[in-house]
Amino acid sequence: MSAPPNLLSPRLWGAHALMLVCLCAALGLGLWQLGSWQAQREQAARDLTDAAPIALADVIGPDDPFPGAYVGQPVELAGTWVPDGTVFVSGREYDGAAGYWVVTPLAIGDASAPAVPVVRGWVADPAEAPAAPTGEARLVGWLQPTEGTGAVDPDPHDDVLPQLRTADVIQHVDQDLYGAYVVDRGSAPGLERATLEQLPDAGMFTGLRNFLYSLEWWVFAGFAVFIWWRYVRDVTRVEPDGETAAEDDREHAVPSGT
Repeated sequence: MSAPPNLLSPRLWGAHALMLVCLCAALGLGLWQLGSWQAQREQAARDLTDAAPIALADVIGPDDPFPGAYVGQPVELAGTWVPDGTVFVSGREYDGAAGYWVVTPLAIGDASAPAVPVVRGWVADPAEAPAAPTGEARLVGWLQPTEGTGAVDPDPHDDVLPQLRTADVIQHVDQDLYGAYVVDRGSAPGLERATLEQLPDAGMFTGLRNFLYSLEWWVFAGFAVFIWWRYVRDVTRVEPDGETAAEDDREHAVPSGT
């Protein structure tokens, strides 16, 4: 009977290599997700609201994902109002009173260019809101990522939205939208001034999904090591030879006649 391979046997090199690849990949992906979680928390903690305004084009383009490092950054934008795209976002408070954000897209260029939803101000009742502006405009406002609270719109056919989300606002315009919106720092006629304090609370779980993903990858790394250890243990286990096994069987046999 041939002797089982030892731990350094060439027969086991493939198993060792596979385990190392899985282990390194899982640990690396876990560290990457952990880094993403930490970066999101650092970005959420940054306060750029008092920074000097910069041009919108220097921060984000119409087809770009939202730049996480620029949440709250004041931006300058110029374009043409799209009054027919005006919507009202519910759940916003002003001096303790519930109300709505008044949001009108501003096409960056002519009226058919991609547009940025602009929070022009706050109103207690959409029926009390003044008519949407028309023509060209220049303004400075705080750049924000579009919301995704998961709130369900009870009536998708009206102009009242439960959250300021691109997928909802785009139903009210005939052009593309930026993956961001801007809260106007000014005060629009007939509206109360909107502020960032009226944003929904992001909570303490910013970036939590990335943190959980990192834990999942590290659990996978531990599982890969466990499977490798079981395989190596089974392959290198010394089994009793036939003579020893037969002797063990005789010792444990029940005598006849008992």
